[in-house]
Amino acid sequence: MNVYGPAGAGPFFLKLITTTIWSDLQMTFFEYIRSDFDAAMRNDPAIPHGFRGFLEIVFCTPGFLAITFHRIFHYMHSTMHIPVLPRFLSLFVRWWTGIEIHPGAVIGSGFFIDHGAGVVIGETSEIGDNVTMYQGVTLGGTGKDKGVKRHPTVGDNVFIGSGAKILGPIKVGSNSRIGANSVVLKNVPENATVTGMRARIVKVNGERVSGDMKMSTEELLSKIFLLDEDISQLKKEIRRLKGEVEPETVQEPHEVEIEVVHRHKK
Repeated sequence: MNVYGPAGAGPFFLKLITTTIWSDLQMTFFEYIRSDFDAAMRNDPAIPHGFRGFLEIVFCTPGFLAITFHRIFHYMHSTMHIPVLPRFLSLFVRWWTGIEIHPGAVIGSGFFIDHGAGVVIGETSEIGDNVTMYQGVTLGGTGKDKGVKRHPTVGDNVFIGSGAKILGPIKVGSNSRIGANSVVLKNVPENATVTGMRARIVKVNGERVSGDMKMSTEELLSKIFLLDEDISQLKKEIRRLKGEVEPETVQEPHEVEIEVVHRHKK
């Protein structure tokens, strides 16, 4: 048969393209799924080994189900450029697992979400390899401009604790750890540990950051209020030792709202 003639060219090239696409998709897809499966087995101590563990991951682990379907939807959205349908199908996965991942998000291999309820990963998010996150994590965007990077970029081997919010087109360096309920609004260097409602760097390369670094206004105010509390307690103790009557005080509301940072002295 003359495949190059008018009658045979169309079916031949269609079969060639279809076979090539399916071969590439099959290789990358199953490699990613295997790495995600291994990540679930490695990071979740509640999953037993053996056939029972296989069944629990495939049928009972929301994080594995969410990332598996996301990889299909991402291919439909970003490679095949199918409109609407990937977003629509992702709604069913969100209803099923409690995890919302936009089909446009780019996620590396070995991704694991433990528990998963309330996790939100935005459209322009980029996540590296071997990233672990817990329930309630948000990779959110800032701004309303369309067609621009609005969501975070997370490096490799990053741990994100439950309830953490990472907002805006910032970068979280590889091998970093984000504490539970932290709010991250600025870039995080590699090998760092960050904590707090307005997250601050406390460790870099395993070394605790010096306390002499420039403090934010909130941290400075928190120190002042802590000193004021210590002075008040000392005054009360002195009056008690002298046998004086404790004067009545009226608690007045503060004019400012701050985050009080408690540091334990060694």
